[in-house]
Amino acid sequence: MGNTAILKVTSGPETGQKPGFKELMADPKVRDRFEKVRKYFFLRESTYDMTNRCNLRCEGCYYYQGDKQFAAENRDPRAWRALMQAEKARGITYVVLAGAEPSLVPELLQVCYEEMPLGAIATNGIKRIPESVGYKIHISVWGNDRTSLRVRRSGDLLLRQLEAYHDDPRAVFVYTFTRENIHEIYEVMETLAPAGAKLTFNMFSAPEGYTGSLRHDSKSLVETRKTMLDVMRRYPENILFSYYSVTAHTHRYGLHDLFGCTYPRRNPSEFIGLGRSFRQYRTDLTWNRSAACCVPDTDCNDCRHYAAGSAVVTARMHRHATDAEHFKGWLDYVDTYLAVWVMGYEKGPNLLNKLVSPPGHTLEPA
Repeated sequence: MGNTAILKVTSGPETGQKPGFKELMADPKVRDRFEKVRKYFFLRESTYDMTNRCNLRCEGCYYYQGDKQFAAENRDPRAWRALMQAEKARGITYVVLAGAEPSLVPELLQVCYEEMPLGAIATNGIKRIPESVGYKIHISVWGNDRTSLRVRRSGDLLLRQLEAYHDDPRAVFVYTFTRENIHEIYEVMETLAPAGAKLTFNMFSAPEGYTGSLRHDSKSLVETRKTMLDVMRRYPENILFSYYSVTAHTHRYGLHDLFGCTYPRRNPSEFIGLGRSFRQYRTDLTWNRSAACCVPDTDCNDCRHYAAGSAVVTARMHRHATDAEHFKGWLDYVDTYLAVWVMGYEKGPNLLNKLVSPPGHTLEPA
């Protein structure tokens, strides 16, 4: 369904006409899962930088790369309301609010929610966003508190985040694996799991020009994969991830090389899908097609970002509908994605509980 942004598959009901699809759907579990996720095929996203201010300064931050950081802030709620109304008029149904740090402008978040009630906010989690803003809230975690102090210049960060969002059904903690913090996830889970927190995985994807120590190499990708699988087995009630998510995000090739990126920055087509609908708005409410992607100024060749998978993996249903294992893996990926990004959506059990290589590629052994 190329007009969507949350589920960016490339066709609608006609996908059932592809050879072998009827046979895949003969499995009741597969059929039920497909019917569950296809209800969200109407979702179309764009992303919005809410402010150029932040209460942290993190190494490797995407926002403070490129031109977007220099855009003037538009803090007028009326202008934001007009933008949301215009977005609805052109078919956008889902918003991702980011920044720098969107929690610093709660009045603008409220306006967006009133006009567009489906969405997510990417935040560092220090300042609680009012309950009246009913979006999913993604709270970034980059390691244990020692690492947070060194990389994010903030002490006791995890405890402060948990205090702000304890028992909040909106909250999903997002652990970003870097080359340096792979095994710190165990310490993080010792804090989050007893509180019943939900967590998903992200991969550090280097900003353009970044050559620092957070960037992954072949060894760290394999070690991250093993660690993800172990944490999934240890904390099945807390982790929102799938085996195919592990495959897609820890492969030696990035998402664009594996699947082909559908965001405008790498996709010249303006006829269907994200090429037609997606925009990445800056704080002055302008957007630039040549830079428009879910995480602007990322090195595309190194992109394994969890948000990018919303387009790059889910857009390729037809590549995965060739055999039962790949199709189950794709359904698990979409089911995971929706559980992370959509309020009220509950992830089901993974249909595929082993690693399979992406279509057309091999997976290097761990």
